[in-house]
Amino acid sequence: MSNNNFFHGLILLALSGCHKEKTAPAPNDLFQEVNYRNEMRQFVIGISTYARGIDQNFIIIPQNGQELCTTDGSADGTLETAYLDAIDGQGREELYYGFDNNDDEATPSEYTENWKPYLDRMHENGTTILVTDYCSSALHVDQSTMLNESSNFLSFAANARDLNLIPNYPALPTGYNNAAITSMEQANNFLYIINPDQYTNKNAFLNALARTNYDIIIMDAFFDDQPFDPSDLEQIRYKSNGGQRLLIAYMSIGEAEDYRFYWDNEWTLTSPEWLGSNNPDWPGNYKVEYWNPNWQSIIYGNQQSYTHQILEMGFDGAYLDIIDAFEYYEEGE
Repeated sequence: MSNNNFFHGLILLALSGCHKEKTAPAPNDLFQEVNYRNEMRQFVIGISTYARGIDQNFIIIPQNGQELCTTDGSADGTLETAYLDAIDGQGREELYYGFDNNDDEATPSEYTENWKPYLDRMHENGTTILVTDYCSSALHVDQSTMLNESSNFLSFAANARDLNLIPNYPALPTGYNNAAITSMEQANNFLYIINPDQYTNKNAFLNALARTNYDIIIMDAFFDDQPFDPSDLEQIRYKSNGGQRLLIAYMSIGEAEDYRFYWDNEWTLTSPEWLGSNNPDWPGNYKVEYWNPNWQSIIYGNQQSYTHQILEMGFDGAYLDIIDAFEYYEEGE
């Protein structure tokens, strides 16, 4: 992106080893020596350690990939305490509604019954669980809210798969309050809106957020490729009713996105060694070997990194997406 040419240039200096095209590894090739799950755990721990070295209260919330909470990946396995200590929350999409892009339809019970024991154990260990169900009808929104509340999970009923709308229903967030929310444990609800394409400009978007009463807002760190700055975030730091809230920046760490500041257009022709194939479900998103130090240096560890920029903007934490990228490599797809 043009606004980050300086950062982009520095990052490119760190990259080496290119080839034209990559495919996912075959199940029996040498890449099977990589422990994909542990590499993702260590990646998240690294981001957390770096960020908390700058802001000790910085919040880390991975989305999906809840199996990482145990060593062997089973729901009743030994807890990975270092990983759990590195995170404050766990996001889970489609727990009750919207599985496989079937919005406003109940998630098949076998998936809910598979995922929920991990979430329960994490919650019992002190991790806040944030569930995003994709549903819009009042009946299903109410059902999602009830089911999540019964497990003490925070819930958000997204009425658009693109996460570009503030829901009209319910009129007030679940657990509405005017308290000052300064930690995950205090929150009763959250808004997940990472695509502001319904708003004509940044101020219109910020004004819409400022009128809400959500305890947590998960949002992109950029508007129209331009980073938010601390003064922008101060406009939405407080709920409409006056209570303080948490502002969490979305960041994909398991895929590269071709509209981010770090992207080099030449990568679509001659890619760095860690960059894989285009995600057919999300054009413009590319698989990455997330354990590669060059990719990780784009995400954290230096002043040009994505995490550092989020800290400089004034966000309270980061919401890490594509945590379940380990499945892609394990399955050799």
